[in-house]
Amino acid sequence: MKDKRNQIGSYIMKDKRNQITRRKFIELGAVGVAGLALGTGLPGCAKPSHPKVNLIPLSERPIVDPSKKPNIIFLLSDQHRPDAMRCNGNPVIQTPNLDRMAAGGVNFTNSYCASPICQPSRASILTGLYPHQTGITDNNQKDFDPQWETMPRNLQRAGYKTAIIGKTHFFSLNAKAFSFLIMDWGIDTREKDEFIQSFGYDDVIEEFDQYLHAYDRFGINIYSPYTDYLREKGNFDKYQKQIKSVWRYTPTHWDGQTSVLSQEEDETSFITRQATNWLKQQDKNRPFFLNVGYVAPHSPYISDPIWADFYKDAEIPHGPQTPPEKVNELWGRYLDTRFKKSNSYRLTADYIRNSARQYYGQVSLIDQGIGDIVRTLEEQGLADNTWIIYSADHGEMMGDYKLMEKQVFYKQSVRVPTIIRPPKAVSPKTVDDMVEGIDLPATILDIAGAEPLPKSSGQSLVPILNGAGSKKEFAFSELGQRVADKDGVRDKEKRWNFVSAANQRYRLTYETTTKTACEFFDLQEDPDELTNRINDPAVKKLCNDMINDLILPHMNA
Repeated sequence: MKDKRNQIGSYIMKDKRNQITRRKFIELGAVGVAGLALGTGLPGCAKPSHPKVNLIPLSERPIVDPSKKPNIIFLLSDQHRPDAMRCNGNPVIQTPNLDRMAAGGVNFTNSYCASPICQPSRASILTGLYPHQTGITDNNQKDFDPQWETMPRNLQRAGYKTAIIGKTHFFSLNAKAFSFLIMDWGIDTREKDEFIQSFGYDDVIEEFDQYLHAYDRFGINIYSPYTDYLREKGNFDKYQKQIKSVWRYTPTHWDGQTSVLSQEEDETSFITRQATNWLKQQDKNRPFFLNVGYVAPHSPYISDPIWADFYKDAEIPHGPQTPPEKVNELWGRYLDTRFKKSNSYRLTADYIRNSARQYYGQVSLIDQGIGDIVRTLEEQGLADNTWIIYSADHGEMMGDYKLMEKQVFYKQSVRVPTIIRPPKAVSPKTVDDMVEGIDLPATILDIAGAEPLPKSSGQSLVPILNGAGSKKEFAFSELGQRVADKDGVRDKEKRWNFVSAANQRYRLTYETTTKTACEFFDLQEDPDELTNRINDPAVKKLCNDMINDLILPHMNA
């Protein structure tokens, strides 16, 4: 079986794929879009017991005039901090295509993700709901619920052809989630494609972060479109070896490295090619929605040789290096879990700079891919009727406050880039108003003229392009984390549930289970968030007012 897996080609999309069973797909070494409705499964493989959702066949959707319904491309990266773009004032990083988007559209510089971790944030973008409303507050708690009302399903009802290419993270990555996929040769992520389709996507090419690709415990390997591509190239083993060298929770976890693969073979380039191939095959008589989910610049910090060489001597700007204060026992225990995972003892200026150089290379390759997508739109005659939106699921600490990754509420972690570029360029606008991740689905549905999500409090950002729209006073972000004792041992069942509320002046973090206030910053007097004043008697009343008037009503909504 393994030899036949290696015969699978470069995953270029073909027609007539709906006529191929999963078994035939493997036997033939055939290559088809991951959006294939896989009806038969593999021998000995029970199908998951997800709730059934009635999909909307393309033939049953309303016929719409594409001149009146614009195409929409939603570019969502993973772990992109908002200051890692030149259009946001960074003088070092090269992001010419994002800069051009901002120069012909609206750049939102105060955009908050719904959660500073992947899965909860993505669930909120899909549904327009906050994490406490979806029940997804941490990674790998459970799969998304196909019964949710979702943005892409409403687009289908409005007549759109829909696709998602790249990372979705709609399902949990734990042994229970994958138990039905384990074969004698490994685990194939494509067996989740029908599940992903149920949220409103016609075509699916699911990819995931590189740690999953390198997983081979108990002799079980992971197979996906990208790993098939690398195996065909004969480069999977050296790729897997490199990822293992910077494995999670090891001393080398955050090391910056130059990829052993060429730029063409990089996962970002692979996702870009699948997106441009999909665009070339679209019927110009039907509007489309394409969600491109770039896996980068998520760790590991490994960039392709070309961009790595470009940044090899770059002086990367960095933020504060002072660790956060342990203002109470609970917050101290939580911070200790972050320091431990961050390998804070290793985070010297040189170490951070080396990792950041590779991180910048990852961002620049995404930007290069965006240029390829825009060029394809132009070549296909689609550019004049296509909106492009760029954002990320959350940010990246990159050594600031002696922390790496995310899972805190500092602006580097909880704010994200958000740029909206209409089909025809508008006068550039930089907007500092508060916006949230739940506003993205509202915006996309507004652009499409589709029905809004009934339970969402997200607001469309389209009116802001015309100088209108109401401003949000506060943005909320939420995070569930397993409780840690004083020795750092994590509880398997109990969770802390943190909520952060921020406006232009203040930011407060509150743990709802124990009713513990953990952070308070005056962003006007202390823009770098260096002094946590949660124990300052002078702001006690203000903190209590924010908890009682903002956070508790928010959590009860």
